[in-house]
Amino acid sequence: MRNRLRVLIPVVAVGLVVTACSSGGTPASSQPAQPNTAQPPAAANGEFPRNETLYTSGTQWGPPANMNPIREWDSATGIKGLVYETLFHYDTVNLKLVPWLAESGSWTDDKTYTLKIRQGIKWSDGQPFTAKDVKLTFDLGKMKTIPYHNIWDWLTDIKAVDDTTVTFTFSTPNYQEWDFQLYSRAIVPEHLWGSMTEDQVLNGVNDNPVGTGAYKFVSKDQDRVAYQRRDDWWGKTVLNMDPKPKYIVDIVNSSNEVAMGLLLQKGMDLSNNFLPGAANLVKGNFGISTYYPEPPYMLSANTAWLVPNNTKKPLSDPAFRRALATSIDTKQIVEGVYGNLVKAASPTGLLPQWDQFVDQSVISKYGFAFDTEKAKKMLSDAGYKDTDGDGMVENKDGSKLNLSLIVPSGWTDWMEAIRSISASAKKSGIQITPDFPDYNALVEKRGKGDFDLVINNERQLSNSPWTYYDYVFNMPVNKIQNTVNFARYENEKGWKLVQELDNTKTDDVAGMKSKLSQIEEIFLEDLPVIPLWYNGLWAQVSSGVWKNWPTGVGDTPKTPAVMWRNWMELGGFETLTTLQPAGT
Repeated sequence: MRNRLRVLIPVVAVGLVVTACSSGGTPASSQPAQPNTAQPPAAANGEFPRNETLYTSGTQWGPPANMNPIREWDSATGIKGLVYETLFHYDTVNLKLVPWLAESGSWTDDKTYTLKIRQGIKWSDGQPFTAKDVKLTFDLGKMKTIPYHNIWDWLTDIKAVDDTTVTFTFSTPNYQEWDFQLYSRAIVPEHLWGSMTEDQVLNGVNDNPVGTGAYKFVSKDQDRVAYQRRDDWWGKTVLNMDPKPKYIVDIVNSSNEVAMGLLLQKGMDLSNNFLPGAANLVKGNFGISTYYPEPPYMLSANTAWLVPNNTKKPLSDPAFRRALATSIDTKQIVEGVYGNLVKAASPTGLLPQWDQFVDQSVISKYGFAFDTEKAKKMLSDAGYKDTDGDGMVENKDGSKLNLSLIVPSGWTDWMEAIRSISASAKKSGIQITPDFPDYNALVEKRGKGDFDLVINNERQLSNSPWTYYDYVFNMPVNKIQNTVNFARYENEKGWKLVQELDNTKTDDVAGMKSKLSQIEEIFLEDLPVIPLWYNGLWAQVSSGVWKNWPTGVGDTPKTPAVMWRNWMELGGFETLTTLQPAGT
């Protein structure tokens, strides 16, 4: 079904303000030189010892572009998570922050957050890790082009009180967003990054990265990047964690056939690609497994939405959007396109991990489900009728209604999905024409609002549903929308509630549920975007070299097996510590 691999998560920049970029060449580094003492300890044939090496694939779509942790959308796989670390990790099983570089953190009053960092940590060049490094990292956000510049809209001051204490002062306590920042922001060394210009910080290739992480950069080539474990990593004693692979090699994606062949031949251990037919691999006697042994096989990673351009008629009409949602046979997509590798989404679109925040009474009142005859009636009741007898409804003014639905050329699963959407909508009388522009052309059209309908999935599992609704309701709508609210939906009340949710303390579950119930009601009444399915956290693993992979059954680990950018802090790294050599 596919002749090209692709990860179904156009990357969300951690600052929530950066558009996803394709991998590729970046300008030569203008960064100050850093010592590179790492030498590839490769075998004579140029390969790493197989029994000590974890081979992965699924993120990089071209030669590793850079080693710059600020550029999380196109930096080499693992540069953040393996080499550079964050203050906390987020436990997606128990839904809580886990101290990492930070020993602790707390709100000492409504607008002040005090952070204590661990003592005794050293950068890979031997320099001590201190509060100055944390302050410098967040201070870099004052530069306008830096991805997390927006935090300075509500962060007013940072002080390194002493070597282990940092205080953050806010004008507005955005509790939900701050927790997100705490596990998302890669900390960089002040002694190397403190003197850089804005261009060097954003565009520096950083070919000799100095981090606090468990791995150091070893080498890169056109088709891979390699890391070697640091035996002096601080976390071995402090966190009691010991990543088992001595080497990690991430391979650039090429084709389904290559990835499948490497898995079957035990030349790859973890594929984070979408692989059609993965169910057949699991059921066969190939030593390949997924998180679940039965459908949906994968954990859920993000929600795929149908995004209507709310500025264009008839998509500006909530009644039409609701009829459109009712006309779509999502079950056919789940079964026919994906072979049950994905799950149909809740009408709210909130991921299964957020089920406690879904107000079922709101769904009962305003939810939707596929029903061709009901969709026809909804269209008629809203004034959309077939006036010329061709079986397709016209606009209210009698003009032809033919919507274009775009996904990138080559993303064959999405291409098949929108063909399915077009076919089922047609049965209800809605004419939708699938279109497959080049990815870069699609990004430009999406940003400018030059589209009718588009599929999007740029919000991942996180610490809070706030990240999801921030994407949907974010205002103001700008001439160019690069990262949020591609639907160009404007609802002042909804956006105010999202901001109030952000200002709700993360341990106030009752308060969060109250705000979310109100948000969900507005969402389901208006349907600014239409949730379709949950994309899987694609992970096909081979037990040929490494065993004890996470699964949803038995006493195996429950962390995700994933190397995607921004997922190492969501359990991806922890998985490395529970693997075991297959020969033991």
